[in-house]
Amino acid sequence: MRISMVLLALALAGCSTGYGPSGLTGGYEETQLAPNVWRVSFTGNGYTSQEQTQDFALLRSAELAVKNGYSYFGFAAASVRANSGGVITTPGYSTTTGSASVYGNSVYGSANTVSYPGSSYAWTFPTANNTVVMFRERPQVEAMIYEARFICRSLGNKYKVKCQGD
Repeated sequence: MRISMVLLALALAGCSTGYGPSGLTGGYEETQLAPNVWRVSFTGNGYTSQEQTQDFALLRSAELAVKNGYSYFGFAAASVRANSGGVITTPGYSTTTGSASVYGNSVYGSANTVSYPGSSYAWTFPTANNTVVMFRERPQVEAMIYEARFICRSLGNKYKVKCQGD
């Protein structure tokens, strides 16, 4: 049973997190904080790079802007971190080989034991969290402002994803 659980965990973790709502292997989540403000996060798995995690949070921000009739957006706050996912340790094992010979009333033998240690695998889950402010017109502010449809096309093409709002 324990081995099948480890194999299942390794099989699920064998691919980077795809773009979509949060599920067993990660994904995006959002919460609307005001009519034009959202908190958007994306969590990857152990095979998802921080760059991809940030891109998917940015893509989801662009989708939400387009779906809600906004053309531009910027970040009031943004962070990226790596959460510890834990450690899986495989058990070690030993094998023993031996031989025995009988000479008259005596038995002579030898044995050899070889031990193989277990292995430990640690992984992290990258997470990007953004507080996104959306605008219908390009604001006249000194900040990084993104054009929502451009981000949808650019990152959609990069990851072969169709932007939901486009």
